[in-house]
Amino acid sequence: MSFINKLWIKLFYQKEGADQFGNVYYTSSDKNYLGKEKRFVYYNGIDESSKVPPMWHAWLHYLSDELPNDEPLEHSWQKEHTPNLTGTKYAYLPKENSHDSHYSSWLPNQIKK
Repeated sequence: MSFINKLWIKLFYQKEGADQFGNVYYTSSDKNYLGKEKRFVYYNGIDESSKVPPMWHAWLHYLSDELPNDEPLEHSWQKEHTPNLTGTKYAYLPKENSHDSHYSSWLPNQIKK
């Protein structure tokens, strides 16, 4: 983050919290079109909206006015949030097997003949 951005945030925004990915959430005294204070996230690393956990997403979009906290998950079936890994080396890649012989992975710049 540049010095100007840091100074601007320090002067005009109030820090509301952070998530497990290091994203920091802020509010501004400026009002949006609904007449509510503006909310925004400053991403840690690459700006990727899938890195915002569900409860922070709800807060950002005014679905909840409660700030999320770091309480453990309420139900045994819940999983920790993970960002979308599509396009990374960690993306899901199904195994080719005899049950699905019609599947083949798409490769960019591959020309069919």
